[in-house]
Amino acid sequence: MVPLMRLLVLLLLGLAGVGCGPAGLPPSASSPKLNQALPSFERETIDGGKVSTSGSGRVVVVKFFAKYCEPCKKTLPEAQALHDNDRDVLVIGVAEDETQADVQELVTELGLTFPVVHDRGNVLASRYQVSELPITFVADRAGTIRWVADGNTDPRSFPRAVAAVKQPSP
Repeated sequence: MVPLMRLLVLLLLGLAGVGCGPAGLPPSASSPKLNQALPSFERETIDGGKVSTSGSGRVVVVKFFAKYCEPCKKTLPEAQALHDNDRDVLVIGVAEDETQADVQELVTELGLTFPVVHDRGNVLASRYQVSELPITFVADRAGTIRWVADGNTDPRSFPRAVAAVKQPSP
């Protein structure tokens, strides 16, 4: 009789749609900024343009990195691919390197074309409470940070998180 009950429970869960439908957010890394407003900034990019985190109406990805950070170099190509393939997402790189020359060297080496700002004096890192690199913040269209990735986050989670954040709230 017990196996029959298990079968009925599984059948009912399946009919109720538990575990079905669009996937939610993958687990987020710990951050005091999670579910808080994305700290806004407007800065000059290393190529002389301007970038702002506010008013875009898009999902915003803010990715902190540095040339000396080997794990950062592994995660940047995925951010570049997102920038290349999804114009509904604004990707902004924030470089924590000592010199602008180091930032430019890494951007050139990896062929990064999304906006990158040099965080002289770690002002933005402080505002975002960054304690390690790499770290990536994904904010929804309303400007709330919904997901954070750090160096321990499964890299396959990033595109899933962005896709989930892009979905309208129920």
